[in-house]
Formats: sequence, C-alpha cells, structure tokens
Amino acid sequence: MTGNQFHLGIDVGGTFTDAVLIDGDTGRIETAKVPSTPADPSIGFMAALERALEKGGADPRDIAHLVHGTTVATNSLIEGKTPKTAFVTTEGFGDMLEIARQVRPSLYDVHFEKLRPLVPRDLCYEVPERLDARGGVLKPLDEDAVREISGALRTRDVRSVAVCLLHGYANPAHEERVAEILREEDPDLLISVSSSVCPEFREYFRASTCVINACIIPVVGRYLAGIEDGLSRAGVGAELLVMQSNGGVLTAPQAASKPVFMVESGPAAGVVSANFIAGRLGHTDLISFDMGGTTAKAGLILDGRPRVTKEYEVGAQAQPGQGMTRAAGYPIRTPVIDLVEVGAGGGSLAWVDPGGGLRVGPRSAGADPGPMCYGKGGMEPTITDANLVLGRLNPDYFLGGEMALDLDAAAAGIRERCAKPLGLDLTAAAHGIIEIANATMINALRLVTVRRGNDPRDLTMVAFGGAGPLHANRLCEEMRIPALIVPPSPGTASALGLLVTDLRHEFSRTRLMSAEAADLGGVRALFETMEEEGRRTLRHEGAAHEQVEFRRGIELRYVGQSSEVAVTCPGERMDARALADAVRRFHLEHERAYGHGYPEQPVELVNFTVTAIGRISRPRLQRIGSNGTSVEDARTDTRRVFFPDAGGFVETAIYDRVRLRPGHVVVGPAVIEEVDSTTLVQSGYRAAVDDFGHLLIAARRPG
Repeated sequence: MTGNQFHLGIDVGGTFTDAVLIDGDTGRIETAKVPSTPADPSIGFMAALERALEKGGADPRDIAHLVHGTTVATNSLIEGKTPKTAFVTTEGFGDMLEIARQVRPSLYDVHFEKLRPLVPRDLCYEVPERLDARGGVLKPLDEDAVREISGALRTRDVRSVAVCLLHGYANPAHEERVAEILREEDPDLLISVSSSVCPEFREYFRASTCVINACIIPVVGRYLAGIEDGLSRAGVGAELLVMQSNGGVLTAPQAASKPVFMVESGPAAGVVSANFIAGRLGHTDLISFDMGGTTAKAGLILDGRPRVTKEYEVGAQAQPGQGMTRAAGYPIRTPVIDLVEVGAGGGSLAWVDPGGGLRVGPRSAGADPGPMCYGKGGMEPTITDANLVLGRLNPDYFLGGEMALDLDAAAAGIRERCAKPLGLDLTAAAHGIIEIANATMINALRLVTVRRGNDPRDLTMVAFGGAGPLHANRLCEEMRIPALIVPPSPGTASALGLLVTDLRHEFSRTRLMSAEAADLGGVRALFETMEEEGRRTLRHEGAAHEQVEFRRGIELRYVGQSSEVAVTCPGERMDARALADAVRRFHLEHERAYGHGYPEQPVELVNFTVTAIGRISRPRLQRIGSNGTSVEDARTDTRRVFFPDAGGFVETAIYDRVRLRPGHVVVGPAVIEEVDSTTLVQSGYRAAVDDFGHLLIAARRPG
C-alpha cells in the first residue's frame, strides 16, 4: 500500500474501455486502454482497473474516488435486450405506447416504420381512476383492480413495471398507492413511478421515460451489482459513483433505481472533460468533439456550461442526434447534455450501396472483430483502415506498439470492397472514405452550432477520443473554427471527465401559470420543496452542508406554443423583479435560438426546475516542465502521408508527443503520435505546446 490517495475514472466505450488514474498528492496521471468486452462489459472494466493500478503502482485500497461511465443502459435498448416489462395506466389510455406521436423523422418516407413499443399491448394494463389537470380526484382509484393486475403480472412472469397515470405529475397519490399495492402483493417486483422519475406534463413523454426506466432497471441493477462485486473482490473500498447524462454523478444505488438518468453516461463525461480542459486555458465558449471507435459526438458549451436539453431520444439503430432523428427513437424527458451523435467512429464501416454510391457508417465493426487491420477477423473496411492506408497511422505504434496493424489487410479490404466496385484506385477510395466521414461530422457540427444560432467562428474546439485528433484539424478548417485544443492522452479524455464533476440531481415540477398573474408565493414554495428534496438526497450521499449548491430554472413559452425554452433564475429570491428578468431573458434566448422573439406577446410559465449539486474535490493536475530540448528532439522519423491540399502523398515529419515540451511548435504538415491517439496537423497550421502539455492548433499567420 503506497499511502497516496488516488482518483480513478473508468469509461466503457463501444470499442475500448479507458481508465485514468490520478495521484491525489502529486497530480501524476496514468492512463490505460483495453478492448471492451461487449458480452460482459464488467470484464473490460476490471481489466482497465487492474492495468491502471499496475501502471500507477497503486494498491486497490488506495483508491479514494471511483467514477464510472457506461453505455450499458443505451445498448440494452438499442439491442432490444430488455426483460419483460409491464405498463399500468389510467383506464382508456392503454394504447398510449402504441399510438406514440403522429410525427416521423422523414415526412415523405413511405417506408418508415416506428420502433415497436418497449411494452407490448398485451402487457399494458388499465386501472379505473381519474385526476384532473390540477390533481383533483375525479374518480377514486379502484384498488381491487390493481390487485387483479398484480395477479396477472405473476402469471406472465413480469419482474418490472412502469406506472404512469393521467395527471400523476400534479398529484402522485394514485400512482404511489398503485406501487404500494403491487409491492404488497409481490415484494420482489421492480416498480418505476412516473411522478418520481419524470413529474412533468405530456403523458406520452412521461410514460416513455418511465417505461424506459422500468425496462433497464433489471439490466443496470445486475450490471452495477456485478461491478461492485468485482471491486469488493479486488479490495477496492471506495464508493462507486456513476456518471449521469446531465454531466453530474450519482451513487450506484441511485443509478440502479433511476437508470434512465444515465443513458448517455459515457458521452456526457467527454463534454465535461472538454469544459474542464478548456476552462483551465480561459476558454468558455466551446465545441466538444469526441470521435471514438463507434460514433462521433459534438456538444456545445457556452459561458462555461454545457448545454442541457430534455428533448432526447434513444433506441434508434442509426442515431445521428437531436434534430436529425426526431420521432425515430423512444423519447426521454430527463436532462441530457445536448449532443449530436453520428455513426462515424474509427470502426465505422465503408461500403458501396446498390446505387453505386460510397457510404460510411452508421454500422460499426465495434470491438469484436474490429477494423480489418486489427487482424481479428473483420471482413469490411473501416475509417481506421482508410487512415492507415493514407499513412496517417503508424502500423507499428498503435496503442504504443501494443497492437500491430495489418496494412496489407486494410489495403486489400478497401481495394476489394470499395475501390474496384467504384472504378477507383486504392488511394482515391481511402481518401473518399475519409472525406465522406468528415462530411458527416461537419453536418453534426453545423447542427450543434449554426442550426442553434451559434457562430462557429466564435468558438474553440476541444478534440479527443482515439480518432478525434486525426480529423479535427480538417473539420476546424472547413467550419472556420479558429482554435483547436488537443489534450494529452486524448483517447482517455472522457475518463478524465468522470473525475472533474460533482454529485448532481435534477428535480422538476409542472405548474402552468401566466407570467403576468404568477403565484409567486406558490413558486417560492415549489422551489423550496425541491431544494429540500435535493438537500436530503445529497445528505444521504454524504455531501456536507457547505458542499451543497442549488440552481433554479424555469421553462417558459409564448401562450399557444407547444414547446418551452429554459432560463436560469440566479439568486434565492423569487419576486416580481426576478420573474420579470426571467421573462426578459426568455425573449432573448428565444430570439437567439429561433431567430425571432415577441416581447409584446403574453408568456406562460410551464416547468420549474432545481439542480442540486454536491461539490466533490477535484484532483490537482500537473504542469509539465521544459527540459531544454528543441522541437527537433521530439522528431522521430518521416513518413509518406496523404494530404489532398498538397496534391497527394508528402514526406511528413513524425513527432513523439511525450517528448514535446512547453514552448515547442510543430509546423504542419505533421503527424504527432502518442500511445492512445494520433494528431494530424494540416498544411498551413501550427501546433504549440502549452504548460499542461496541450496542443494548441491554429492557422499560421502569413509571413
């Protein structure tokens, strides 16, 4: 046992599982990357833990802070691997999940088919009861009918139930009584109640959120229990914390009871990491760009805070992100860091469609078998194979030389599957794969910036993920983003994000009222009730009083609109002046987002929110010192690398990133290699190294 206190973050991705270990005393960072194990992600988790401890010379008992990011919840929905789940709702609303919404992602696509409901119609049960929109009882709950439903659940071998009654957000009494009766009849039944999971109006969205939670409770519960069992056997005593979709963390028991809050656990950590990295350098308006093995993700950070949305869908096979798949998946009304996600990762497959067009993604080779160059049986070329053929990857230095890449296999795959069918040579086909992937990612960047009223020329990009730095410079050039930051060990940056966030819980309530005649006393009481709920939750998780912070918010809309815009409410007072300021900022935000605002129109208050935050001490990170060497001392070799703006293959300088020190400047075209990623510096750009070892990439000034 070393006596030091270590912080450990482990992020399970679709292709690799990453770990970051930080020595709390010295700030020294060790990283580890192992192949993910899709059949049982906990195996990859424990392998990454063991590798990180070995590299850091740490004992399992030295871990003081352990945070985990995972996609197990999302994967279970996408793959349809959810256990038998039932749905209990108000009499007359049993078809709610079948009807869903009368919208579709492509209006004129006559072949579009809705996803099947997560709960089949024969497992949707109706119970006689009725509340009005204010929570008043119109028809009492028929408790005998609930007991009959319980008997039916036993005969159908149902282990998880979602309860969502009409207007349960306004008065949870009937929902809570239904859950109480079901537990009396079957104590082992797992029950999700909509008034606890998502106490907001709009029945289908609330029901969908509750059903998703019910479907994944058994999956996530087993997964986290397996992780905790493995940690116990390994001698790790630190409490397991889990990343949420909103960028905060929560304890494993909380995550097991409300797993719907962690569906975008891993991707959210990447945005948090980008915000932390750029914040140290004084940048507050950012694009987070994370390109891994399966997908690429872009997120927006303004004024030092990631954008958070409640308009999110999960479960579509090809998920290009919000704004591109509306109504293609199952909606979730919980706070999620606003990401646009596209099927363009290093393992995304390149193929020729029946019309003779070259396509890339969204299908991925994943971790098993992986790209053809991995030599694990992959039969279709990928983006990674194309980068290898173009000289951008070193076949002898992938994962620091731990995995050799088969250049001949990559070339043969692209030649047979893409080049010959298209009548192209090998280089042209490989370049085409990269350009198509870049175009897909540029579209995602435009969605998260221009389409949401933000000028990319005012932003800084933070690029990470194993494949992100290979493509980021070209994307910045196309989008006219002036500055690019590539952190050290970009392949494990999402795991770092797990260690620089706080305990966070979101609470919300729907109360429709006019802004002109708002019940300010009732609003204050509502905020105080949610804050007390947050205070109790954080106290239970061990947060001290001085570590607790609350953020209030209101979601507003113009009278007659069907969607809301969220604004924050700074301070603790909620008086007429504070409300007027919130309405003023609503008009400004509406104009920024949609290009128009109507200050003369009446405004309606819809949802009230409280974010309860329990501050966690962040690890201290190291600066790197200069050792008197020149940038030429970091140059290891030259290699022929394809640059289209230079007309083809160019003899290119190769640099070892570990040898780069503060003050060094690498002039493009150049390739900078490190254990978990490779950075491509385009012609006309330069990469400067700062005191923390970040690469700051920008266009060279003339002369």
